[in-house]
Amino acid sequence: MMLRLSLLTVVLALLVAAPARAGGPEMVLGAAEDAVRASDLVTAKAKMTALRLAGFRAVRITSQWTPGAVAPDQGELNVLRNVAGAAELSGVRVYVSVYHPGSRTTPLTPEARSEFARYAGALAGAVPSLDDVIVGNEPNQNGFWMPQFNQDGTSASPAAYLALLAETYDSIKSVDPGARVWGAALAPRGADRPTGTRHTHSPTRFLQELGAAYRVSGRTLPIMDGLAHHPYPDNSSQSPDFQHPLNAIIALADYDKLIAVLTEAFDGTAQPGSTVPILYDEFGIESQIPEGKAGLYTGVEPKTTRPVPEDVQARSYERGLELAFCQPNVVAMLFFHTQDEVNLNRWQSGVYYADGAPKSSLPFVRDALDRTRGGSIAQCDGLALDVRPTLLRFPTASAFKKGKRIVRFRCSLDCRWELTATRSPTTTVVGRRRGYGRVGVTVVTNLNTARLGAKPVRLSLTLTHPVNPGIPFTRVSRLLPTR
Repeated sequence: MMLRLSLLTVVLALLVAAPARAGGPEMVLGAAEDAVRASDLVTAKAKMTALRLAGFRAVRITSQWTPGAVAPDQGELNVLRNVAGAAELSGVRVYVSVYHPGSRTTPLTPEARSEFARYAGALAGAVPSLDDVIVGNEPNQNGFWMPQFNQDGTSASPAAYLALLAETYDSIKSVDPGARVWGAALAPRGADRPTGTRHTHSPTRFLQELGAAYRVSGRTLPIMDGLAHHPYPDNSSQSPDFQHPLNAIIALADYDKLIAVLTEAFDGTAQPGSTVPILYDEFGIESQIPEGKAGLYTGVEPKTTRPVPEDVQARSYERGLELAFCQPNVVAMLFFHTQDEVNLNRWQSGVYYADGAPKSSLPFVRDALDRTRGGSIAQCDGLALDVRPTLLRFPTASAFKKGKRIVRFRCSLDCRWELTATRSPTTTVVGRRRGYGRVGVTVVTNLNTARLGAKPVRLSLTLTHPVNPGIPFTRVSRLLPTR
């Protein structure tokens, strides 16, 4: 099924014309990292601390279903509880991806689907704090799902995955109605060639076929609370800005295409399409391994990967955050990984080397994550952020009179601030300080050297957002004596 250009053109025009929203500073920022999975809480906490020190506040782990299992075994439950406990101690949100080991174990029969769904439901019930469950992994790829096509060349995997997703959704919701079920977890590209040597679906065609199967099914309930997607570039040297307007690939810069396809697939049904929350649960840029660290790694780097210097990795992660920040439906972005895998045939996309030592990219990535939370990573059309002070402390009248004219505050987001002293009863400004504050960081300023005169003054603190300004916020002190 080819992309229906006429409908997509109309939808894209509507997207351009509509008032822009943005993922904004409320985006959840984390990493896909199974290194936090541990058989003891101490190890899990240590790995979670490293993740948190890199600036991440969420983690995605995996839990694999195997045929015959209807619940995690005791060993798996122990690991999951350790992860949950370490996350709670570290202030980290956990996403769990439940999927089968590979295409040979694809749950295609009613019995296998039932086992898979019961496994996911049992997991949600046994560890209630794990409220975000991703169902499956890249079902548009033959490495994780077979068959992709029927013998007549028509699509097979979208309808089969729909059946699994719907049953698993119902199983999880029956145990924990408040849990969030994320569907698809699609790879960003696929061949769409049933006669080719490698059977895969593009995310565009897969979502179109998934929507068609959903409509035919007659289901009156949703199948997912949000869509998971893996918006990798074509290789690590390609900028996240690169768009794919002439094919069915959906990478990070192809957000409008993704929304258009979702709109076509699901709008008008019980399953939200154009408004569905989007979780980017895998996005990775591999960095080159310096000579001094080469001994930590094994295997051979695939030529198609094209890893980049660490400063380029940092800029690519920063640019990825800029793009996602301004994409309306995106609620979370998870980097793949925090720590490199040892085998060069896999992923060296972390901000830590395989031995846990930090890369030079780490502080720059952490700063980009902080600026994203503060709302300053990018300017977005239509995004207006209101900043409020927290822990604001004006000096007392007694302290002010003695010349201790210190003001302390924090900003709820990144802020541009101005502190003024106005002589009373006039409105003459007799003192002023200006500056910039980062979200959650205490700002300490003072008017100790200002010549305020003999009459009482009022202090006024005004906050505005430096990049996406909303309505300025001002708070005024009581009347303060200067002598």
